[in-house]
This record gives sequence, structure tokens and C-alpha cells, in this order.
Amino acid sequence: MQSHEIRKRYLEFFQERGHRFFPSSSLVPHNDPTVLLTTAGMQQFITYFTGQEKPPSPRATSVQKCFRTPDLEDVGDSTHLTFFEMLGNFSFGDYFKKEAIEYAWAFLTEDLGLAPEKLWITIFEGDEDAPEDLEAKEHWMACGVPEDRIFGLPKSENWWGPPGDSGPCGPCSEVYFDYGEDLAKGDPSEDPRYGPGGEEGDPRFIEIWNLVFNQYEQARDGTLTPLSKTGIDTGMGLERTAAVVQGVRSVYETDLYAPIFEKVREYTDARFGSSETTDRALYILADHSRGMAFLIADGVRPGNQRREYVLRRIIRRAALQAYGRLGMGPEGLAGLAEVVVDYMGDFYEELKKSREDIRRVVTAEARRFVEIYDSGMGLLEEELSRFEGGTSPGTSRSRCTTPTASRWR
Repeated sequence: MQSHEIRKRYLEFFQERGHRFFPSSSLVPHNDPTVLLTTAGMQQFITYFTGQEKPPSPRATSVQKCFRTPDLEDVGDSTHLTFFEMLGNFSFGDYFKKEAIEYAWAFLTEDLGLAPEKLWITIFEGDEDAPEDLEAKEHWMACGVPEDRIFGLPKSENWWGPPGDSGPCGPCSEVYFDYGEDLAKGDPSEDPRYGPGGEEGDPRFIEIWNLVFNQYEQARDGTLTPLSKTGIDTGMGLERTAAVVQGVRSVYETDLYAPIFEKVREYTDARFGSSETTDRALYILADHSRGMAFLIADGVRPGNQRREYVLRRIIRRAALQAYGRLGMGPEGLAGLAEVVVDYMGDFYEELKKSREDIRRVVTAEARRFVEIYDSGMGLLEEELSRFEGGTSPGTSRSRCTTPTASRWR
């Protein structure tokens, strides 16, 4: 099943169950200067959850484009991403745990056809502030999940909110896919560390869906009070779900990245497996090509502050790999971003409308980086030749390397 079909089936599933479709909000958060970029599907609905505004529908569904910066420096392996799509369904005082769990189970096992025995569940284990989420556990068991495949996790793992020091919050329940016992480091029945969400659970288990149950109001002193109107906020990563459905281990092996890798092969003969350096370059280009295209389409331009700096970093980080590792020029990098427009523009029309801007901005920023790169490499070669010729390094133009290097940020 292709990723666009997963996206389509998800939205149809929830619209058939009374959910109103909301288009993805911008990666630039609306009317919230404190937030750098949109990182979750619920951000556009926060005023509905807090009661500041009345929702136009008590049920909502969306596919939200998200960008998370904490993993930026880790992108370059088979797992980490900055840009991703989050499928979500939401309830604002309408249905609660029973329906949310039944919907999730039905979609995964019936619409996506995942084997029930491959799905493991985590719930909030309880602490001094709130009890174990036995209600969620009971509903999962009613769906057919055996008790030995349901694991309790602490608040650090299975609790959401509040967004500030006060506000709505509640326990989470996560769905994990089991890639098989051959990847196990230990037996989950004997030690929960080897189970879903455990510190030794990877790579056997991968989280694909998080269900958040907003049922408490937290005061500034930490006191929890039950909400008069509960809420549901769920998020399922399209990339991970596609990997599971398509039977591959890495998100980069899914159809969501295939067009980018095909385009790379037009410029270079780089292939996965030839070297760790090449693999790293390909992963970075795949992730950052998507991120830069969507950020530019949402009006972000390269700069030295906040989200503008994020865009500059990913373009230059990608340019380093494209030019410095694979021999691709700035136009080639822009071509990768344009491929994103080609295969994702039907669902995200803002990409098509911004095609020329995407090409122009990526090309210009990559050219600036290449100039800096060539200048820096020239100075390095000069210093190496001085050293090999017996001249002490650090004299003459070598002092220019420090300011030059600082421009690589």
C-alpha cells in the first residue's frame, strides 16, 4: 500500500465517523511567536482544547506537516527525521477513550490490514498524582489485546501536557508494531525494559500511534482536577506507518523517499551500501530536501534568526553532502527540492504554488555555501602545502580560516 493511499484511507475512515477534515496548518505557527515551528497536529486546535474558542465541529481529523529541530544533528542515519507528516483525529468534549481506542484498533487491523498479534500497547502506569490508566487497559483488552501485550510506562513516557505550567493534560496510550522476536534483546515478559517503550525495546518495537486522553486540568501548583469536558488528541506518523505497512525497517525505504533517491541518481552514481559516508549523505539529502521545500512554501527564508536559521542550516547541511560528498552542484540540490513538489504537490497545493520560490531560494543559498566551501578548502590546501613544504602553518593567510569557518553555520 502506497503512502498516499494510507493518507487517503485515514481521512476517509474518520470522516465516515463524523470527523470534519481540517487542512494542515502552516509550519509557521499562527499567532504564537513563542513556538518555533509546528511540531504536532494538535497545535492548530489548542484553543479548542483550552476552551478559548468553540470548535466548528466536535470531531476533527487532519494530516499535519511537522518539523522538529531536536533531531536535526542526528539526521544522517536510517531512523531520524526533521520533517514528517502526522495523521490525527481529535475530539473536543465529544467521545473519549472507548471510541478512540476502538477507532485506532479498527483502522490498524481492518483498513491497513496489520496483524493483531503484531500490535503491542503501552498505558500510563500511575503515580502519586494520577492512578494507573486501567480504563484504557480495559478498552484495549475488549478489542482483543492480551493483557501480557499491554505495558505500563511512567509519566515521562505516557503523559501529555500541560502546554505551559497549567492547563489541560492527561495520560497517553501508545501503539507499537512488533518487527519480530529475532530482533529482541530480551524477553518483555521477564523484564519490561525489553518491551514496547522500554529502554531496550528498540529495534524490535516501533511506535506508530499515540493516543492522548485530556482528562485533567493542572493548576500552577501541580494539582490535578478532572475536566468537565474531556478531549482526545491522537497522532500517527505517516512515515513509520508506511514502513510497517510496506514491510520495511527504515522510513527511508518507503515510497515517501524513493523519488528523491531516483533524482540523486541522475546526478551521481552514489548508492546505499557503498560506504557509511555515502549512506549518511543520502539520508541527509532525503530528509532535508523535504524540509526545505515545505519551509520555503510556508514563507520561511534563510537567515540568522529562529526558523530562518533552521532553513539556512538544513540547506547548507544538505549542500555540504551534495557538493562536498557527492559532487552535486546547487542546481542539483534545488532539483531534489523540486522533486518533493512533484510527488507531494497534489496533496499540499502550497508546494506547487511555490515551485519557483523553492528553486530560487535553494539554488541561491546553496551557491553561497559552495563559495564558502571552496574558499575554505582552498585555504586548507594552501596551509597543507605550506606545512609539507616546511613552512610553519598559522602564518600569512591562515588567520583567515577562523572567520571563514564561522560562516559555515
